[in-house]
Amino acid sequence: MEVLQDISKASVDEIEALIQSARQEIAKIELELLREIEEENQVPEETEKPEFKDPKDKDIKDKENGTANLECKTAKDDLNANKEKQKDDTEGIWKPPAMCIPMRGDVRSFDFEKLIREQKRATGKLFDVIMTDPPWQLATSNPTRGVAIGYQQLSDTLIEAIPFGRLQENGFIFIWVINAKYRFALDLMERWGYNLIDEVVWVKSTVNRRLAKSHGFYLQHAKETCLVGKKGGDPPNCQHNVDNDVIYSVRRGQSQKPIEIYRKFLSKCVSSDEGLTFFFFFFRND
Repeated sequence: MEVLQDISKASVDEIEALIQSARQEIAKIELELLREIEEENQVPEETEKPEFKDPKDKDIKDKENGTANLECKTAKDDLNANKEKQKDDTEGIWKPPAMCIPMRGDVRSFDFEKLIREQKRATGKLFDVIMTDPPWQLATSNPTRGVAIGYQQLSDTLIEAIPFGRLQENGFIFIWVINAKYRFALDLMERWGYNLIDEVVWVKSTVNRRLAKSHGFYLQHAKETCLVGKKGGDPPNCQHNVDNDVIYSVRRGQSQKPIEIYRKFLSKCVSSDEGLTFFFFFFRND
């Protein structure tokens, strides 16, 4: 680097050139120092570590990997927590069973003709079994004695207009009926083209196995009746005389029927490997 002997005699341009040259020299020196530092701090390549044969050496290795193991465990715990949260989020949400297709609509405007066409197109036949729990219109001014009903009731005319008879050619129909509509339900079954062949009685119990009594006009009711009708011939492989006609089980939520009706009858009387089709028709406001 050229240094002026007498800076007082130098011009402005000479001084600026001197400063620029000094900056360049300093930058070169800094670069060389950085390279030397990197070479001194360079870590040699790790050689393959021998396997630990001594249990003590294994404990040392485990301690060294403790942080990584803890991180893996924490990530696994977080994943399990997320799964539990998703399970809690879906808790109580109704899910249809396998091989079921849920349908939702207003029975007063539902397109049953389309259902009949699609059923025949998909399976080549109509339904083998129908089960329904109509929202019967109660007769008296205070039939439930202050108990709120969680669904809208339908008049006898609207229930009669549901074309259950057209949904079957051969098979069974299960109709849950209240005492006040027993005779009307028998007439409906005949108008729809069915013959009454049997009935199932559900005797309700409490969790303590006592009779679960509810309100009635004359007597306290502790049972419900399901009428069984038949149209045409039996479904394929239909079995007879397989179980009794009484269900004794714990009372469930409002309008919820016992699951034994499916286990005792549908899984035995009309169980088949030939693709039986079921139509469960229940009424709710939601």
